[in-house]
Amino acid sequence: MDLTGQRICITGGAGFVGSHLAEFLVAENDVVVVDDFRNSRREWVPDDAEVVEGDLTDPATTEAAITPTTDLVFHLAADKSASRDELGQFRGNTAITEAVIDRMDAVGVSHIAYTSSSVVYGEAPRPTPEDYAPLEPISIYGASKLAEESLLSVFAHSHDFTVWNFRFANIVGPRLQLGAVIPDFIDKLSHTPDELEILGDGRQEKSYMHIDDCVAAMCHVVEHADKPVNTYNLGTRTTTSVTRIGEIVAEEMGLDPTFTFTGGDRGWTGDVPRMRLSIEKLSALGYEPEQSSDDAVRQAVRELIPEHAH
Repeated sequence: MDLTGQRICITGGAGFVGSHLAEFLVAENDVVVVDDFRNSRREWVPDDAEVVEGDLTDPATTEAAITPTTDLVFHLAADKSASRDELGQFRGNTAITEAVIDRMDAVGVSHIAYTSSSVVYGEAPRPTPEDYAPLEPISIYGASKLAEESLLSVFAHSHDFTVWNFRFANIVGPRLQLGAVIPDFIDKLSHTPDELEILGDGRQEKSYMHIDDCVAAMCHVVEHADKPVNTYNLGTRTTTSVTRIGEIVAEEMGLDPTFTFTGGDRGWTGDVPRMRLSIEKLSALGYEPEQSSDDAVRQAVRELIPEHAH
């Protein structure tokens, strides 16, 4: 699908990934950003984008955002927070996707790009390919992402939708908020520059992809893959440990802290301690990430220090 001259709706378009995607697309497309601004910022939305504020489970919001003239929906809106009400998070995320798909079907919009996650794989062999099975997520968030992928598959095969699923590694860069490891480390070292507490044993090791690579890869896949369901891992060929992230943050802040660890082999319940996605399918389609995992982390640290250092 050509991403020029299109009318594109981005749900969650004022968030971390969504706002960067809106910036990338707005120069050559009409972009509509829909967001409730609970975990995002209006100032991140590019000036040339139209804004619809509201809850996507409210029909008035989806009716304003998705119209018969919409060509493509990038569906990024989701509750990503670690929630005490885990089943509530599952119901909320799946309800949002159901509402978006229902509105698309009602007005004849049939192209949707969906941001899924590597967590749908659970604890899988590495590097993990897109056709790995069985998919056994170990977090409620992962379960919601897998359920939403399944719903999109039904609409692709039974309602003539074209679906692009993006299974993200850890995406980093400007606007990444507290709750993610890099902003958390910057914030901690701003308050206690001599000591950095690391959740788990520090040996958790995952792929980190810079937001610029992520957005470019998403758009490349939409433009070059055209099956009913197109599922692609987005990540890097390399990994970075949590301890190494701590070292990079300390280096960039000019500090030499002592590291302490909370123990255990994962940072929290549902955390997948080691993750590396196969990106052979993405590479075969003609896209190769420009940065390694370590380089993506270092660039993101430099971009995030002004946002999170005190």
